Amino acid sequence: MTQRTLVSVVIPCYNSGATIEQTVASVRGQSWEEVEVVVIDDGSSDPQTVEVLSRLQGVRLIRQENSGLPAARNRGFEAANGHFVLPLDADDWIEPDAIESLMRALQTQQDCAFAYAHMQMEGEASGVLRKSYNFFEQLFLNQMPYCLLIPKSVWQEVGGYDASMRRGYEDWEFNIRLGARGYFGTVVPRPLFHYRVASSGMLISQSNRLHGALWREIQDRHPGLYRWPSIFSQWRLWRGRPSTYPLRLYFLWLAAHRVLPEAMFGAMFRWLRDRSHSKRVTARAAGG
Repeated sequence: MTQRTLVSVVIPCYNSGATIEQTVASVRGQSWEEVEVVVIDDGSSDPQTVEVLSRLQGVRLIRQENSGLPAARNRGFEAANGHFVLPLDADDWIEPDAIESLMRALQTQQDCAFAYAHMQMEGEASGVLRKSYNFFEQLFLNQMPYCLLIPKSVWQEVGGYDASMRRGYEDWEFNIRLGARGYFGTVVPRPLFHYRVASSGMLISQSNRLHGALWREIQDRHPGLYRWPSIFSQWRLWRGRPSTYPLRLYFLWLAAHRVLPEAMFGAMFRWLRDRSHSKRVTARAAGG
């Protein structure tokens, strides 16, 4: 891989006219020489977004009827000309050396299939969210950002994002599918990815509220991975690797999910989330 290796950045956009110019500018300002910007307009309807998209320069703009975020990402991956692809939402942005740093990480860690970086929280939260890669932990909590630098061929092999998961967590399910196929990741320990937190965003307003139900959908899609013998096997493989929480706690977490009513489990998840590792390393922008 050299600076002449083409990387495609896929940016789905749905009514994100207020932020997408910053997103595109961060990609066009990359230190990596060969970068293609692919914007998927997922049926935007507000006038500001329509006007902003019409004057974007240096991008490939693809329009489609509103089909949801996972379908828009898949459309972008399909259209991408690059050997590597980086998905980036239209309200987030990356540091100028993000792609170069992620590519170098893949060169160094040749047993890893994809790379990602620590997250700089923006908007209604601030601080750096640090994550390690541990596939066992990934089965229980999504500890990876959606913003992964990944070969297009790997995306194709695992079948892309599940377009039916329009309520959220499509990136979590995709990440699990990667690990199930033996594709593991490496982390660049720098905050190269800026993630905008908003109370109206999908993660807070919908996905977290439906966490229990959506995790059950993921388990139903991968029943073999979530049988107790497989869980114990993965724990033995990954127990010596860095993790956000002690791995033994996840056995209790899975048991709770299977025996508690969905409303009770959801309430417990939200309570724990507010006291979680993510909460400890971020401070609310309004007060710290």
